[in-house]
Amino acid sequence: MTTDSRPGRPVRILVFGAALRAGSTNARLASLASKLIAETGAEVDLARIRDFDMPLYDGDAEDAEGLPPGALALCERIKRCDAFVVSSPEYNASVPGLLKNAVDWVSRARPQPFKTKHALLLSSSPSMIGGNRGLWALRVPLEHLGTRVYPDMFSLPRAHEGFTEDGRLAHPGSEDRLAETICGFMRLVSADVQFVCLQRRWYEFPGDRTDAPVTHRTEG
Repeated sequence: MTTDSRPGRPVRILVFGAALRAGSTNARLASLASKLIAETGAEVDLARIRDFDMPLYDGDAEDAEGLPPGALALCERIKRCDAFVVSSPEYNASVPGLLKNAVDWVSRARPQPFKTKHALLLSSSPSMIGGNRGLWALRVPLEHLGTRVYPDMFSLPRAHEGFTEDGRLAHPGSEDRLAETICGFMRLVSADVQFVCLQRRWYEFPGDRTDAPVTHRTEG
């Protein structure tokens, strides 16, 4: 599995699992995804959500102290990448509060870093649908903030029995499907990085503070 990137530097991808539990299957899925991404020649920054500790969002605390260190750290890691990959658990058929809180804090940075980044969403869950409902919920705030979320998402069902001892996927065909999803995503990201002459158009997300009173921009 190979992709092309701009001459002189590899594509940079941030990958992180969005669960605190030490034995999280989403951490294992993020680790496997990072290996598959590295096989494309990309530069991978592997992290865990516990690397970005932050309190519950509080507007008064923001006014008094600014963004907490964990939010600033995540903001900088996103800024340094061309795209990011999140492997998230599903809590009560939705996005985990810890991850949504991180998105809320980081969205307060100016300029906020989610806009124009590509993202791939993964999940693992003991359920038969693999956490897919949580990924649909996660798409909403990310796309609202201007992230280009890849249409295909990967969900691993029965995750408690979904990994081999060496960290590969145990269910027949599941790792091939993950690799195919990652390969398609990396082709898109690499093309966006390499062909910088292409123009891109997006709409400002509601509440974005820009210097010019425009409803859209063109980026070259």
